[in-house]
Amino acid sequence: MSGRGRGRNTGRGGAPRGGRGGSNGRGGFGGDNKGPRSAGRGAPRGGRGGAKGGAKGGAKGRGGIGSKGGVQIREHSKFPGIYIASGKEEQLLTINRVPGESVYGEKRIAKEDAEGNKIEYRVWNPYRSKLGCTILKGVDNMTICPGAKVLYIGAASGTTVSHVSDIVGDKGTVYAVEFAFRPGRDLIGVAKKRQNIVPIIEDARYPLKYRMLVDMVDVIFADVAQPNQAQIIGLNAKYFLKKGGLIIESIKANCIDSTAPSDVVFANEVDELRKLGFKPLEQVSLEPFERNHATVIARYDNIKK
Repeated sequence: MSGRGRGRNTGRGGAPRGGRGGSNGRGGFGGDNKGPRSAGRGAPRGGRGGAKGGAKGGAKGRGGIGSKGGVQIREHSKFPGIYIASGKEEQLLTINRVPGESVYGEKRIAKEDAEGNKIEYRVWNPYRSKLGCTILKGVDNMTICPGAKVLYIGAASGTTVSHVSDIVGDKGTVYAVEFAFRPGRDLIGVAKKRQNIVPIIEDARYPLKYRMLVDMVDVIFADVAQPNQAQIIGLNAKYFLKKGGLIIESIKANCIDSTAPSDVVFANEVDELRKLGFKPLEQVSLEPFERNHATVIARYDNIKK
């Protein structure tokens, strides 16, 4: 979710990655079905963004600055630190902690506030970020907010991590774990300009290796694409997640079980989380942004079943 950089032969937890699975609709735990909200589409991983999104994917660099005319910006109704730009289509935004710089070629929008101060926003491309498209799918539980401490497992090259950095601000911290060398190198480059990111180039399957670097956190976001993904999350939660904290897990069905229908894989993963002491709160499909993916949000009660 996150930036798409990966090691050549290893997944974010250290084992080989799989292909795509399958999924449709919003699962939820007592919730109604919700489709995706309108969102600008940027580049499908590495290409040039189309007219809808205005964002350029792929290589890093300076994204373009949008004009003021016709764009209305408001804070997200549920999630502080996240903004919505209303124009031809709605787009997610975060306030740029490093004005004048883009991380993955994303479009930037400059506006003035009521006092005349210039604020630069970064467009959050949901086709490049599993967390971004999760928010657009209409989840209700998400505690990544100003001042939060976040453990991000599977940080890749820092695409989504940079937006989380924007959200949590000066009083928050993002502990970003990535095992593969090449995306890890890019992640370190992003962290050099963002003091609230702690890059950790380690294998998320062995959290004791980085226990001295991570405080207790409010939320864990995981995008590790490994067969034992739930166990990796549970182990990290045991050491770092506050009781009552949330986990946000991005699930790629085929990486867990390529032989079973994706809905069965998602249900089994939720059962695994329950056994590890989590209470599932909601589940959303990431269609149309990510095929055959889902996100599960659960609370850590640390009561194993």
